Amino acid sequence: MPDQVKTAFGIDVGGSGVKGGTVDLSTGELIGERIKILTPQPATPEAIADTAAKIVAEASWEGPVGITLPSVVSAGIVHTAANIDKSWIGTDADALFSKALGGREVTVLNDADAAGLAEDKYGAGKDATGLVILVTLGTGIGSALLNHGVLVPNTELGHLEVGGKEAEHRAASSVKEKKGWSYEEWAERVSRVLSTYEALFWPDLFIAGGGISRKSDKWIPLLTNRTPVVPAKLLNTAGIVGAAMAAETGIAPE
Repeated sequence: MPDQVKTAFGIDVGGSGVKGGTVDLSTGELIGERIKILTPQPATPEAIADTAAKIVAEASWEGPVGITLPSVVSAGIVHTAANIDKSWIGTDADALFSKALGGREVTVLNDADAAGLAEDKYGAGKDATGLVILVTLGTGIGSALLNHGVLVPNTELGHLEVGGKEAEHRAASSVKEKKGWSYEEWAERVSRVLSTYEALFWPDLFIAGGGISRKSDKWIPLLTNRTPVVPAKLLNTAGIVGAAMAAETGIAPE
């Protein structure tokens, strides 16, 4: 008789949608349909917790749940809030979600960290060794730093100053759109940011995430930094998968 498939449940909270699903931990693939509910406005702690409870109920999931937030999360406490209501700051997210989900165990982590965990184990970093840095290039720049699969949480490298500006103000894809830059012009800025990260961390691999990673063939070949850069593979499931991993094992590797 084949071994029972090991599964976990993840929820990814974003500025426009709250998405959840059951994940096959042997493959990193979703089992069944992804459930999505529009992010409530305002996206207060209580409203998001209620939405998470609806997703778990719709999935008929009974076990622990991993949940991402677009926030710095330390020991379950939320310290920043991007694209969600500022009332999140100072909230005990672990306690909030656990109560909303009937007292079950929850693990709450930063959304980029969750994506990094997922990409490192199942996606673009699956065959990589050493230090891997995921950078998500979107409205801002999110980051996840993993050394041999071990996450250093809440790195927030998008706020690192590069040439007198925060990195995300210099090279986020939103800046490209706002300035009307060509891929060549933008890649020059991205290269400068990545070269700064290289000088500090000496990574073995960069994984580029965010929506613009879908067009990676247009700009990754233009980068001039030293370290190899590859596009993320899991795309819009990475947050769910990483959250499910965290629900099963915490933020440490198996």
